[in-house]
Amino acid sequence: MKKITTLITTLLLFSACSSLGTYMPNKKHITTSKELRSANILNNKGVDAYRRGDYQNALNYYLQSVAIKEKALGINSLSTATSYNNIGLIYKKRREYNKALHYLTKALQIREHLLGKNSSSTAESYNNLGTLYAVMGDTDRAINLTENTIAIKKNIIQKEKIDVAISYTNLAVLKEIQGDSQKAIEYHKKALEINKKIFGEEHEVTQNNYKSIAQLYFATQQYQKAKEYAQHIVQESKVELQDIDVIKSKNQY
Repeated sequence: MKKITTLITTLLLFSACSSLGTYMPNKKHITTSKELRSANILNNKGVDAYRRGDYQNALNYYLQSVAIKEKALGINSLSTATSYNNIGLIYKKRREYNKALHYLTKALQIREHLLGKNSSSTAESYNNLGTLYAVMGDTDRAINLTENTIAIKKNIIQKEKIDVAISYTNLAVLKEIQGDSQKAIEYHKKALEINKKIFGEEHEVTQNNYKSIAQLYFATQQYQKAKEYAQHIVQESKVELQDIDVIKSKNQY
């Protein structure tokens, strides 16, 4: 019985190894990868031409690149949207405003659908359309789109500030674990300054900072400073390492 079990195990291992050894990449996948490399090369040539002010050649390269992307990735991918955006900007430079509007709008629609209205790429599209409408004389639309751009950028900046404060708090906790109380206080204070501006004095996050600083001053026998920060504590709080949340798009890619 033991020999049979050993034989079956050996055959299973051999079968698994054979399957791994004979794996062949999907031909369609190889073809798509080659096509996308070609698209990227053409796109980069377009960028170089654009920077030289050679808009005709830049347009030709971009159009060739996007044709490949549409075939390989479809018309609703973020990479294709980037190409539509670039083509729109070229047409704007050439003062072919209707064509520019067509491509910049397509880029915006894809980005809104895949990333939502609060992403940096969507803000870029709002800004580009806003400047286009400005040169077309439609000031009201230009203002509306520019205001949207500013609102998104403000949200992104605030989110980044919150993440910085989380990182300072995490560093403070880690320094406290190492026994470096002064550094821990320093980082808690950095986090506190950010959190006060964003959340206010009585928010749980800000209260965490006040409590941690007061406790550290007390532990290092700096009682007057401990009292100073303890006076700001109006609720019980718990300090722990925090994760930084990534803003998720509607679709991962």
